[in-house]
Amino acid sequence: MDNKQWNQAQKQAEQVLSKFKGAFGKGGRYPGGGGPPKGSIGATTALLGLGLLVWGGSHSLFNVDGGHRAIVYSRVSGVKSTIYGEGTHFRIPWIETPIIYHVRARPRSVQSLTGTKDLQMVNITCRVLSRPDANNLHSIYRNLGTDYDERVLPSVVNEVLKSVVARFNASQLITQRESISRFIRESLTKRAAHFNILLDDVSLTHITFSPDFTSAVEAKQIAQQDAQRAAFTVDRARQEKQSTIVRAEGEAQSAELIGEAVKNQPGYLELRRIEAAREIARTLSKSNNRMLLDSDSLLLNVTERQENSTGKK
Repeated sequence: MDNKQWNQAQKQAEQVLSKFKGAFGKGGRYPGGGGPPKGSIGATTALLGLGLLVWGGSHSLFNVDGGHRAIVYSRVSGVKSTIYGEGTHFRIPWIETPIIYHVRARPRSVQSLTGTKDLQMVNITCRVLSRPDANNLHSIYRNLGTDYDERVLPSVVNEVLKSVVARFNASQLITQRESISRFIRESLTKRAAHFNILLDDVSLTHITFSPDFTSAVEAKQIAQQDAQRAAFTVDRARQEKQSTIVRAEGEAQSAELIGEAVKNQPGYLELRRIEAAREIARTLSKSNNRMLLDSDSLLLNVTERQENSTGKK
């Protein structure tokens, strides 16, 4: 209950007391004239005392629920340093006012538009889990009040994000996201500790770049892919050229060897003639058509033709 509610309760009590005074005071009217009966004065006093006793008893206790802590503000001495835990506690009515704090960790997302080291604009969303330091609630109430998170977190998170992101390039925000997030967490924890605020977790949930930068990155990736494709094409052409050269050299060497074998060993040509005839006969034997083959078709007279041509020359 805050000061406004206590002031209202005080005004209500004063109104009840003024009604009693107006009804039974000196200016009141009683049946038969004169002052009030003696018995009515005692009953009125007892009733008034009982009412004040009930009001004081009902307002002398306050409860602290689970996940909460409380401090007490006194009209005489100010904010007390005692921290009240969960349960029911005693206070002096009208003099002392309890202030209840929620000490569970609560999430908050803060967006910040900042620039990188290479002057690229990036929109970052940072999510923090914060809670007040339960041992320093009296200091938080003196300096920040009950809405401490609204006063501190948005400005601190924005400042830390801008100072940290300005040290890295836009590409590093993607490739080194974990280390940057850890660096931001350490910086935010130190800054929030100056205000007696504890941060249980800090994470970067969204990182969005400008449309121009996104298009430039996409164009760069396409250019790299085209360059790799062109390099592959050039390499394949080089390999095909080398293969052709090797094949041509092999064929030339083979032709040279065959020429030497025909020149120096006449039996080589006879062997090749017999192998060719065998291959032709094997191929034709598998066909459904029937035909008659002579020595010309089977290449068995190659030697005779060569000798005849040599003799004519």
